[in-house]
Amino acid sequence: MASVDRTLVADLPLFAGLAPEQLDELLREAQSVRYPKGMTVFQQDAEAHSFFVLLHGHLRVYKLTPDGQQVVVRFVSAGEVFGVAMAIGRTTYPATAVAVVDSIALVWPSVAWPRLIAKHPTLAVNTLQTVGSRLQDAHARVVEMSTEQVERRIAHALLRLAQQSGRKVEAGVEIDFPISRQDVAEMTGTTLHTVSRVLSAWEDRGFVAGGRQKITILEPHRLFVLAEGGLP
Repeated sequence: MASVDRTLVADLPLFAGLAPEQLDELLREAQSVRYPKGMTVFQQDAEAHSFFVLLHGHLRVYKLTPDGQQVVVRFVSAGEVFGVAMAIGRTTYPATAVAVVDSIALVWPSVAWPRLIAKHPTLAVNTLQTVGSRLQDAHARVVEMSTEQVERRIAHALLRLAQQSGRKVEAGVEIDFPISRQDVAEMTGTTLHTVSRVLSAWEDRGFVAGGRQKITILEPHRLFVLAEGGLP
């Protein structure tokens, strides 16, 4: 198998502070794996056999509740580390990850994690920073769901997605991967009907534009004001 070109990943947050020869050493232990659209990368509660860095594409990460409801936890974008269950003291994956477009990831065996971080402590530090950032995001979402009206929750979710995976287009900022209204509902703890009603109202007011699994934010500032509880 051909080795991965170091220049493709040298600027990723996970590898910050690593010398070129250290990065080459890490990459020699990785496999590059393609995940066609719709393919499951790993399943909730399955043995955490691997950890990953997404090179290309987008993944949808969701959890199933005991009563069978699906909750979208987050979307993974290119450049992000994911599935590092061992870094949070787990031997199983806490959620399911599915490719929402054709995607490519670097894959390492989980059994290599303790040895790799012992030899490259910077890897552990960088991973901890990523996990900490996601924990802060999770806390923010818990507060939003506990205290905010649904319109503000939806506005926050769209702004978060635009910041993570927004692509500037002539009309505004397009969320750069397929996302459905059902996805937004599962991210914000509400129903498809409610999300459809809110987004349709925002489309009428010129805040957002929709399409088949596409959302473009036409007025990011107005959406921000709405998310913060003001009247746009």
